Order: sequence, then structure tokens, then C-alpha cells
Amino acid sequence: MPLNPTVINVQAPVTVRRASTADRDVIYQMICGLENMILDRPGFDAAFDRNIANPNISYFLAEQDGKPVGMVSCHIQPLLHHAALISEIQEMYVEPDYRSQKIGNALMRHVTAFAKGEGAIQMEVTSRATREQAHRFYQREGFEKSHVKLVRYFKNE
Repeated sequence: MPLNPTVINVQAPVTVRRASTADRDVIYQMICGLENMILDRPGFDAAFDRNIANPNISYFLAEQDGKPVGMVSCHIQPLLHHAALISEIQEMYVEPDYRSQKIGNALMRHVTAFAKGEGAIQMEVTSRATREQAHRFYQREGFEKSHVKLVRYFKNE
């Protein structure tokens, strides 16, 4: 009687590195994926150029077999009401085909270590109310629902 072979799905290791200006197009595509829309490219480029030059903002890319599969941004700034440095994830994205493969966890471990190394006392993240799967991910990563974010849209005025 033949044996049934066991199929083992071995994933290549994930590496995380700081993004550079050379990663502009990859990050643009990922942010479009995050927002589920094609973003204004000149507006994106202006924001990217300004942010990548800002020492308080860092972008990191997760790669598997040299292919970018996810990204996270980290903004660190001193806040008066904390009297300390606070880190905030502004954007985080994992390519759909790579979700549930610990890519987000690798990004989170990297950005957390980075923020702690910079002296931040905590990390914050804001996520759209409809992104319940993202909320569950962040809670598994140790975040607590503790604040309410309110937004005033100027386009309506």
C-alpha cells in the first residue's frame, strides 16, 4: 500500500529593511492597495519626497525571496501630553497573496524594535472602523482599543 506523502509548505524567510527613494513605485502600489484606489500620483510623490527626507518618519519593506510583500511606516514625535516620544504607525499593508503568513507579524516586530530603539514609550495606530480584520491583527499584536478618532473633512466645507 503506497504511503500518502505529506505536503509541507515551507515559506522563504521574511526580511525587513528600511525603504529608500528607490522604493517609491513599490510603496505607491502598496498604498493604492491599502486604500483600494488609484491615488493621485503627483500628490503621492510630493508627500513621499517630503516624508522620506523627514528624520521623524521611516518606511520599512518586508521582502520574501527579494520580492516586496508588505510595508509599514513609523512616525516618531515628541508629544506634550505624554512628555515623551510617541511612535505611530501611519500605514501598514501586506500583499493579499501573502496575508496570514506572518508577514505582518515580522513588520510589527521590526517597527516595534525600531521605535523602542529610538526611545518611544508607546506605539499608536489608527485603523478605519470597517477594517475589522486589521483591528483583530493589531489586538493580537498587543494594541488596545483605548481612544476614539474623530475626523473633520475639509472637502465638505
